[in-house]
Amino acid sequence: MPAASTSCWRPEAMGGTFTAACVQMRADIDPARSLEQAVTLIAGAAGDGATYVQTPEMTNILQPDRPKFYEAIRAQEDDLSLPVFQAEAKRLGIWLHIGSLAIKTGETQAANRAFLISPEGAVTATYDKIHMFDVNLANGQTYRESAAYKPGDRAVLADLPWAKLGVTICYDLRFPHLYRALAEAGAGVLAIPSSFTVPTGKAHWHLLMRARAVENGCFVIAAAQGGHHVCGRDTYGHSLIVDPWGTVIAEADHDEPAVVLAEIDMAKVAEIRGRIPSLANGRAFTLGGPP
Repeated sequence: MPAASTSCWRPEAMGGTFTAACVQMRADIDPARSLEQAVTLIAGAAGDGATYVQTPEMTNILQPDRPKFYEAIRAQEDDLSLPVFQAEAKRLGIWLHIGSLAIKTGETQAANRAFLISPEGAVTATYDKIHMFDVNLANGQTYRESAAYKPGDRAVLADLPWAKLGVTICYDLRFPHLYRALAEAGAGVLAIPSSFTVPTGKAHWHLLMRARAVENGCFVIAAAQGGHHVCGRDTYGHSLIVDPWGTVIAEADHDEPAVVLAEIDMAKVAEIRGRIPSLANGRAFTLGGPP
Protein backbone atom coordinates (compact mmCIF):
# COMPACT_ATOMS: atom_id res chain seq x y z
CA MET A 1 0.00 0.00 0.00
CA PRO A 2 1.26 3.55 -0.68
CA ALA A 3 2.41 5.72 2.16
CA ALA A 4 0.22 8.66 3.07
CA SER A 5 1.29 11.95 1.54
CA THR A 6 1.66 15.29 3.27
CA SER A 7 0.83 17.18 0.08
CA CYS A 8 -2.18 19.47 -0.22
CA TRP A 9 -5.54 17.83 0.36
CA ARG A 10 -7.38 16.48 -2.60
CA PRO A 11 -10.94 15.08 -2.47
CA GLU A 12 -11.20 11.39 -3.25
CA ALA A 13 -14.12 9.45 -4.67
CA MET A 14 -15.98 7.96 -1.73
CA GLY A 15 -19.58 7.21 -1.22
CA GLY A 16 -22.33 4.93 -0.16
CA THR A 17 -23.15 3.55 3.23
CA PHE A 18 -21.93 0.56 5.20
CA THR A 19 -22.41 -0.93 8.63
CA ALA A 20 -19.29 -0.86 10.78
CA ALA A 21 -18.75 -2.86 13.95
CA CYS A 22 -16.25 -2.63 16.79
CA VAL A 23 -15.43 -5.87 18.58
CA GLN A 24 -14.59 -5.21 22.22
CA MET A 25 -12.75 -8.14 23.77
CA ARG A 26 -10.41 -9.20 26.55
CA ALA A 27 -7.30 -10.81 25.06
CA ASP A 28 -5.73 -13.72 26.94
CA ILE A 29 -2.13 -14.80 27.54
CA ASP A 30 -2.97 -17.80 25.34
CA PRO A 31 -3.45 -16.89 21.66
CA ALA A 32 -5.77 -19.88 21.17
CA ARG A 33 -8.20 -18.60 23.81
CA SER A 34 -8.00 -15.08 22.40
CA LEU A 35 -8.78 -16.46 18.94
CA GLU A 36 -11.82 -18.36 20.16
CA GLN A 37 -13.22 -15.24 21.80
CA ALA A 38 -12.53 -13.02 18.78
CA VAL A 39 -14.10 -15.44 16.28
CA THR A 40 -17.30 -15.63 18.33
CA LEU A 41 -17.61 -11.85 18.55
CA ILE A 42 -16.76 -11.31 14.87
CA ALA A 43 -19.46 -13.79 13.83
CA GLY A 44 -21.92 -11.96 16.07
CA ALA A 45 -21.07 -8.64 14.44
CA ALA A 46 -21.54 -10.09 10.95
CA GLY A 47 -24.80 -11.67 12.06
CA ASP A 48 -26.01 -8.22 13.11
CA GLY A 49 -25.34 -6.90 9.62
CA ALA A 50 -21.81 -5.48 9.80
CA THR A 51 -19.89 -5.45 6.53
CA TYR A 52 -16.73 -3.96 8.10
CA VAL A 53 -15.65 -5.45 11.43
CA GLN A 54 -12.71 -4.16 13.47
CA THR A 55 -11.03 -5.91 16.42
CA PRO A 56 -8.75 -4.23 19.01
CA GLU A 57 -5.02 -3.82 19.23
CA MET A 58 -3.34 -7.06 20.38
CA THR A 59 -6.22 -9.28 19.33
CA ASN A 60 -4.12 -12.39 19.83
CA ILE A 61 -2.34 -11.85 23.16
CA LEU A 62 -1.74 -9.63 26.18
CA GLN A 63 1.29 -11.06 27.98
CA PRO A 64 3.70 -8.72 29.85
CA ASP A 65 6.13 -11.55 30.71
CA ARG A 66 8.61 -11.16 27.86
CA PRO A 67 10.04 -14.73 27.70
CA LYS A 68 6.51 -16.19 27.76
CA PHE A 69 5.38 -13.62 25.20
CA TYR A 70 8.09 -14.56 22.70
CA GLU A 71 7.41 -18.24 23.31
CA ALA A 72 3.70 -17.80 22.56
CA ILE A 73 3.81 -15.71 19.38
CA ARG A 74 4.79 -16.79 15.86
CA ALA A 75 6.11 -15.33 12.63
CA GLN A 76 3.40 -14.16 10.25
CA GLU A 77 3.62 -17.25 8.05
CA ASP A 78 3.22 -19.49 11.12
CA ASP A 79 0.69 -17.47 13.09
CA LEU A 80 -2.29 -19.59 14.14
CA SER A 81 -4.79 -16.69 14.16
CA LEU A 82 -4.32 -15.08 10.77
CA PRO A 83 -5.47 -17.97 8.53
CA VAL A 84 -8.51 -18.47 10.75
CA PHE A 85 -9.41 -14.80 10.43
CA GLN A 86 -8.94 -14.99 6.66
CA ALA A 87 -11.26 -17.99 6.50
CA GLU A 88 -13.83 -16.22 8.69
CA ALA A 89 -13.80 -13.09 6.53
CA LYS A 90 -14.49 -15.23 3.48
CA ARG A 91 -17.13 -17.35 5.23
CA LEU A 92 -18.96 -14.29 6.54
CA GLY A 93 -18.42 -12.15 3.43
CA ILE A 94 -17.08 -9.17 5.39
CA TRP A 95 -14.15 -6.78 5.45
CA LEU A 96 -12.33 -7.89 8.58
CA HIS A 97 -9.84 -5.50 10.13
CA ILE A 98 -7.72 -7.20 12.77
CA GLY A 99 -6.65 -4.23 14.88
CA SER A 100 -3.28 -5.84 15.46
CA LEU A 101 -1.54 -9.12 16.16
CA ALA A 102 1.78 -9.59 17.91
CA ILE A 103 3.91 -11.04 15.11
CA LYS A 104 7.35 -12.48 15.85
CA THR A 105 10.11 -10.88 13.77
CA GLY A 106 13.13 -12.16 15.71
CA GLU A 107 14.05 -14.17 18.78
CA THR A 108 13.41 -11.15 21.02
CA GLN A 109 11.52 -8.82 18.72
CA ALA A 110 7.98 -8.49 17.41
CA ALA A 111 5.80 -6.27 15.24
CA ASN A 112 2.52 -4.79 16.40
CA ARG A 113 0.83 -5.41 13.06
CA ALA A 114 -2.66 -4.67 11.72
CA PHE A 115 -4.29 -6.71 8.95
CA LEU A 116 -7.13 -5.75 6.62
CA ILE A 117 -8.77 -8.82 5.11
CA SER A 118 -11.18 -8.73 2.17
CA PRO A 119 -14.44 -10.74 1.82
CA GLU A 120 -12.42 -13.09 -0.41
CA GLY A 121 -10.11 -13.84 2.51
CA ALA A 122 -7.10 -11.98 1.10
CA VAL A 123 -4.89 -9.71 3.18
CA THR A 124 -5.12 -6.40 1.30
CA ALA A 125 -3.11 -4.20 3.69
CA THR A 126 -0.85 -4.43 6.71
CA TYR A 127 0.41 -1.72 9.04
CA ASP A 128 3.07 -1.82 11.76
CA LYS A 129 2.42 0.55 14.65
CA ILE A 130 4.67 3.58 14.33
CA HIS A 131 4.58 5.14 17.80
CA MET A 132 5.76 3.14 20.81
CA PHE A 133 4.18 3.62 24.25
CA ASP A 134 7.11 3.97 26.66
CA VAL A 135 5.98 5.37 30.00
CA ASN A 136 5.99 5.05 33.78
CA LEU A 137 2.48 5.64 35.11
CA ALA A 138 1.59 7.17 38.48
CA ASN A 139 -0.11 3.92 39.54
CA GLY A 140 3.21 2.08 39.30
CA GLN A 141 2.57 0.37 35.97
CA THR A 142 5.39 0.52 33.43
CA TYR A 143 5.05 0.10 29.68
CA ARG A 144 8.01 -0.27 27.34
CA GLU A 145 6.64 -1.14 23.92
CA SER A 146 9.96 -0.34 22.28
CA ALA A 147 11.60 -3.12 24.31
CA ALA A 148 9.39 -5.70 22.62
CA TYR A 149 8.29 -4.21 19.31
CA LYS A 150 10.07 -2.76 16.32
CA PRO A 151 8.22 0.41 15.30
CA GLY A 152 6.90 0.82 11.79
CA ASP A 153 7.93 3.70 9.56
CA ARG A 154 5.12 3.76 6.98
CA ALA A 155 1.69 5.35 7.14
CA VAL A 156 -0.92 3.23 5.38
CA LEU A 157 -4.05 4.00 3.38
CA ALA A 158 -6.22 1.03 2.49
CA ASP A 159 -9.07 0.80 0.02
CA LEU A 160 -12.55 -0.18 1.17
CA PRO A 161 -15.45 -0.24 -1.30
CA TRP A 162 -16.86 2.92 0.29
CA ALA A 163 -13.81 4.95 1.29
CA LYS A 164 -10.11 5.11 1.88
CA LEU A 165 -9.20 3.86 5.35
CA GLY A 166 -6.38 5.36 7.39
CA VAL A 167 -4.89 2.49 9.39
CA THR A 168 -3.37 3.30 12.79
CA ILE A 169 -3.02 1.68 16.21
CA CYS A 170 -3.68 2.97 19.75
CA TYR A 171 -0.82 5.28 20.87
CA ASP A 172 -0.64 6.68 17.34
CA LEU A 173 -3.76 8.58 18.46
CA ARG A 174 -1.59 11.12 20.30
CA PHE A 175 0.28 12.17 17.15
CA PRO A 176 -2.19 14.29 15.16
CA HIS A 177 0.18 14.94 12.26
CA LEU A 178 -0.19 11.26 11.27
CA TYR A 179 -3.96 11.64 10.93
CA ARG A 180 -3.62 14.92 9.05
CA ALA A 181 -1.34 13.22 6.55
CA LEU A 182 -3.81 10.37 6.12
CA ALA A 183 -6.75 12.75 5.66
CA GLU A 184 -4.80 14.90 3.20
CA ALA A 185 -4.01 11.75 1.24
CA GLY A 186 -7.71 10.91 0.96
CA ALA A 187 -8.77 9.01 4.10
CA GLY A 188 -12.45 9.42 4.96
CA VAL A 189 -12.37 6.86 7.78
CA LEU A 190 -9.69 6.59 10.47
CA ALA A 191 -9.19 3.27 12.24
CA ILE A 192 -7.74 3.46 15.76
CA PRO A 193 -7.99 -0.02 17.36
CA SER A 194 -6.62 0.22 20.87
CA SER A 195 -5.67 -1.25 24.20
CA PHE A 196 -5.93 1.84 26.41
CA THR A 197 -5.02 1.91 30.08
CA VAL A 198 -7.82 2.80 32.49
CA PRO A 199 -6.34 6.08 33.82
CA THR A 200 -5.56 7.47 30.37
CA GLY A 201 -8.84 6.11 29.03
CA LYS A 202 -10.89 7.96 31.62
CA ALA A 203 -9.00 11.18 30.96
CA HIS A 204 -8.40 11.19 27.21
CA TRP A 205 -10.16 8.40 25.26
CA HIS A 206 -13.28 10.26 24.14
CA LEU A 207 -11.51 13.61 23.93
CA LEU A 208 -8.78 12.45 21.55
CA MET A 209 -11.00 10.22 19.40
CA ARG A 210 -13.46 13.05 18.87
CA ALA A 211 -10.64 15.50 18.18
CA ARG A 212 -9.14 13.29 15.45
CA ALA A 213 -12.59 13.03 13.84
CA VAL A 214 -13.33 16.77 13.99
CA GLU A 215 -9.97 18.13 12.89
CA ASN A 216 -9.85 15.83 9.85
CA GLY A 217 -13.53 15.63 8.91
CA CYS A 218 -13.40 11.83 9.16
CA PHE A 219 -15.28 8.98 10.75
CA VAL A 220 -13.25 7.35 13.54
CA ILE A 221 -13.72 3.67 14.34
CA ALA A 222 -11.98 2.46 17.50
CA ALA A 223 -12.36 -1.10 18.79
CA ALA A 224 -10.84 -1.59 22.24
CA GLN A 225 -9.65 -4.12 24.74
CA GLY A 226 -11.64 -3.93 27.97
CA GLY A 227 -11.59 -5.16 31.55
CA HIS A 228 -9.30 -7.16 33.81
CA HIS A 229 -7.08 -9.51 31.78
CA VAL A 230 -5.58 -12.82 32.84
CA CYS A 231 -2.15 -11.18 32.67
CA GLY A 232 -3.20 -8.74 35.39
CA ARG A 233 -3.62 -5.66 33.24
CA ASP A 234 -6.77 -3.57 33.12
CA THR A 235 -7.93 -1.92 29.91
CA TYR A 236 -10.53 0.79 29.46
CA GLY A 237 -12.98 -0.60 26.91
CA HIS A 238 -15.53 1.93 25.62
CA SER A 239 -15.15 0.97 21.96
CA LEU A 240 -16.70 3.73 19.90
CA ILE A 241 -17.51 5.14 16.50
CA VAL A 242 -17.42 8.91 15.95
CA ASP A 243 -18.81 10.85 13.00
CA PRO A 244 -16.96 13.74 11.26
CA TRP A 245 -18.80 16.33 13.38
CA GLY A 246 -17.40 14.72 16.54
CA THR A 247 -20.61 13.02 17.63
CA VAL A 248 -20.23 9.58 19.19
CA ILE A 249 -22.72 7.52 17.20
CA ALA A 250 -22.00 4.15 18.83
CA GLU A 251 -20.28 3.16 22.06
CA ALA A 252 -19.85 0.27 24.45
CA ASP A 253 -20.23 2.28 27.67
CA HIS A 254 -18.43 -0.38 29.72
CA ASP A 255 -15.37 -2.68 29.61
CA GLU A 256 -17.07 -6.04 29.01
CA PRO A 257 -16.74 -8.04 25.75
CA ALA A 258 -19.29 -6.66 23.31
CA VAL A 259 -20.06 -5.58 19.76
CA VAL A 260 -21.18 -2.07 18.81
CA LEU A 261 -22.43 -1.11 15.36
CA ALA A 262 -23.19 2.06 13.42
CA GLU A 263 -24.32 2.94 9.93
CA ILE A 264 -21.58 4.92 8.17
CA ASP A 265 -22.83 7.33 5.50
CA MET A 266 -19.80 8.61 3.60
CA ALA A 267 -21.79 11.59 2.33
CA LYS A 268 -21.34 12.97 5.84
CA VAL A 269 -17.62 13.42 5.20
CA ALA A 270 -18.18 15.71 2.21
CA GLU A 271 -20.90 17.58 4.07
CA ILE A 272 -18.75 18.32 7.12
CA ARG A 273 -15.65 19.17 5.09
CA GLY A 274 -17.79 21.62 3.14
CA ARG A 275 -18.95 23.29 6.36
CA ILE A 276 -15.49 23.29 7.98
CA PRO A 277 -12.96 23.20 5.08
CA SER A 278 -9.83 23.02 7.21
CA LEU A 279 -8.19 20.46 4.94
CA ALA A 280 -8.67 22.70 1.91
CA ASN A 281 -7.60 25.80 3.86
CA GLY A 282 -4.35 24.37 5.21
CA ARG A 283 -1.16 26.27 4.34
CA ALA A 284 2.53 25.50 4.53
CA PHE A 285 4.55 27.52 7.02
CA THR A 286 7.96 27.80 8.57
CA LEU A 287 8.76 27.87 12.27
CA GLY A 288 10.99 30.62 13.54
CA GLY A 289 11.53 33.18 16.26
CA PRO A 290 10.20 36.74 16.42
CA PRO A 291 10.62 38.73 13.18
